[in-house]
Amino acid sequence: MVKKRLQDGQECRKCAQATEQLKSRGLWERINEVIEAREGDAASPGTQLAARLGIDTAPFFIVRDETGEQVYTSVMRLIQDRLGRALSDTERAAAIDPDDVGGI
Repeated sequence: MVKKRLQDGQECRKCAQATEQLKSRGLWERINEVIEAREGDAASPGTQLAARLGIDTAPFFIVRDETGEQVYTSVMRLIQDRLGRALSDTERAAAIDPDDVGGI
């Protein structure tokens, strides 16, 4: 998981929400590593990874398996596709963020 860390030291709102969604579903332990993309720091590991992958939103998730590497920019899609839990229409609708216009 790549999380955005704001200049004030807090994690971004969407990153905190994604973490809470994973924890509340008992899936947090399936996240192997958390890397930070620090706001204003182009050299931070998460920012460099995002640039390499062409990702401009946080959080995002990288899943590596025998078939290769897949990037998810939606925690709900990750849960549904890779963590083995079906989502209701209500859960999918709740994951839509109308304020999602920024980047990392």
